[in-house]
Amino acid sequence: MASLKEVRNRIVSVQSTQQITKAMKMVAAAKLRRAQDNILRMRPYAQRLNSILTNLTGQTNGEVVSEYAVQREVRQVLIIAVTSDRGLAGAFNSNVFKGVNALIRERYAAQAAAGNVTMMAIGKKAHDYFGKRGPLLGNYTHVFGKLSFDTVRVAAEEAMLGFREGRFDEVVMVYNEFRNVATQIIRAEQLLPLVPAEPAANDAKTMNVDYIFEPSKEEIVQTLIPQSLKVQLYKAVLESNASEHGARMTAMDKATENAGELLKSLKLTYNRTRQAAITTEILEIVGGAEALAASR
Repeated sequence: MASLKEVRNRIVSVQSTQQITKAMKMVAAAKLRRAQDNILRMRPYAQRLNSILTNLTGQTNGEVVSEYAVQREVRQVLIIAVTSDRGLAGAFNSNVFKGVNALIRERYAAQAAAGNVTMMAIGKKAHDYFGKRGPLLGNYTHVFGKLSFDTVRVAAEEAMLGFREGRFDEVVMVYNEFRNVATQIIRAEQLLPLVPAEPAANDAKTMNVDYIFEPSKEEIVQTLIPQSLKVQLYKAVLESNASEHGARMTAMDKATENAGELLKSLKLTYNRTRQAAITTEILEIVGGAEALAASR
């Protein structure tokens, strides 16, 4: 049985840890609110932009061919993995690693065997993990320090440039999609080449919109496509940011509960140890008194 001093030290240590996890939960909750507001505002814009782009490209009847829609034999692949800069978020980051590994195993096994899979890591955890396994495209460990469209735009432009130059035949994003505080879903979405969206049945009216093009179809489409690609990556980063804070809030809440349960167990052990020590002292006193009486 542990000594009273050891148990007391453990109780103090667990109480300190519990205070830290409570504080981290509160900080994550505050950041989650802002991150959730950002992604909820971003989703309608991204969806509407994609819808307009789909309508425009559908009305061009093949007249306008974008350099970002060129289909090539998939030999070189770029995977953009979006994680966080910090840990203590449960399985948030490890799920991205598993998602990337599963994607390579199921879809790009031949390219990986030939050494033709390149990684772009957004977030320090992805940079540390994939940096040990091969060279990375760019360094984007600073993105979440001051998250904005401009910081993400640079990463999107580097991926787009690689596709235009033929260094990559396919570009895929892997990230956590935010559903709610307790639920994040791993998504693997193709960024390049462009995949024509299939219109839903309730979008029939939208698809038949008669646009007036000014200055021209070509200029509008060629301007919207790069903007849409950058918005898609920015949306993925915002989804990941909200998911990170939700995962950390959940993890810290669970850690606080576990610390409380451990404190109950330690206090029970402390009381039992203290009671045993008192009982031992009483027995020693009684035994000494009886020995003294017998010696008389």
